[in-house]
Amino acid sequence: MKIIAVIPARYASTRFPAKLLQDLGGKTVILRTYEAALATNLFDDVFVVTDSDLIFNEIESNGGKAIMSIKEHESGSDRIAEAVENMDVDVVINVQGDEPFINKSALSQLVEVFKNDADKKVDLASLMFEIKDNEEISNPNNVKVIIDQQGFALYFSRSVIPFPREENAGVRYMKHIGIYAFRKTALMDFYRLPMLSLEASEKLEQLRYLEYGKRIRMIETSHGSIGIDTPEDLEKARLLLKS
Repeated sequence: MKIIAVIPARYASTRFPAKLLQDLGGKTVILRTYEAALATNLFDDVFVVTDSDLIFNEIESNGGKAIMSIKEHESGSDRIAEAVENMDVDVVINVQGDEPFINKSALSQLVEVFKNDADKKVDLASLMFEIKDNEEISNPNNVKVIIDQQGFALYFSRSVIPFPREENAGVRYMKHIGIYAFRKTALMDFYRLPMLSLEASEKLEQLRYLEYGKRIRMIETSHGSIGIDTPEDLEKARLLLKS
């Protein structure tokens, strides 16, 4: 089984333009993310796929592997699908370009899902962790996921799901971490199928997979992601790197 990591890297960002090229301890955010993915030794290869000459050159000039997107894309999945369409691979791990503090154990769990899936019942795997703070639970920037008894995703939402009409029901609220492992066939199906209403409404690409009947296996982790979405996040990351 051939497993690769692909890091989609857009230059533009609504909240923090050019964040991937910001300095983080002497290296750019995107270069640190790329090197962290390599250092896990979990993958047969690691690529950055980007729409930016600046990001492409940043990776290539530091000895890395980068791919230029040919088309404009609505989502990271689309960008990755274009990049791997003609590659001979079985599983593709989507590593977020703005998360340089990669957790190896969590990624290893995603890889193991496919290694243990001899019957190919899993189309995608992704990560989640429990959140308890009411502000975090109600924050629409935190995507929540609910799962069935076998650990497969039932729905993702920016809203509070499930709604706590009965507060003593023992519900756990799970935040989705946007790191995906795709079976290549499922990724290419996504690429060729049109967006439907749920994805369009919530602006969550994972809903396209569910709407077309794909099975997403969720893995619980105790490690929340450390992403860089704002200048304040970058300052926190710099402090974390020094600690």
